[in-house]
Amino acid sequence: MSVEQAAAIVASLPPFVDAVGLFVDAEAAEVEAVQRCVRLDLLQFHGDEPPAYCAAFSTPYIKALRVRPEVNLLQYATDFVSARALLLDAYQEGVAGGTGRTFDWALIPKVLPKPVILAGGLTPDNVKEAIRQVGPYAVDVSGGVEREKGIKDAAKMTAFMRGVLQGAGE
Repeated sequence: MSVEQAAAIVASLPPFVDAVGLFVDAEAAEVEAVQRCVRLDLLQFHGDEPPAYCAAFSTPYIKALRVRPEVNLLQYATDFVSARALLLDAYQEGVAGGTGRTFDWALIPKVLPKPVILAGGLTPDNVKEAIRQVGPYAVDVSGGVEREKGIKDAAKMTAFMRGVLQGAGE
């Protein structure tokens, strides 16, 4: 998507909808250039960005982490103290996200000092259990509600939301 397309989409958003800019190991100049053209409410860093880099922008941010057994999520929460939340996604070598895979939710400590946004392979079939096991602040879904790559399916989205409500105890 071009910066111009992003600016047009953000300009058309209704009130109370936040615009999030997702970046993967982008140069600071690139992030700043996008921010000059697009009104972003939140930044999401989904690469190997260090804490100081993420905190250097004037816009609040979310830090995405790819979870695997050797990742210390408590340490990440401490390191990224200025993050608004941690987005926890599945690890796959060489892929920053969007793998459509789940990860072992038992790897998430019961108490993290940051809100958790759970991602990674969530579908209408597993979101209820994911919410019950993890108790996240929010869930992140894309491929799990698609009919085909990039095309959302209304029935899957409805079923997903039903699972969210059931997982949250309605």
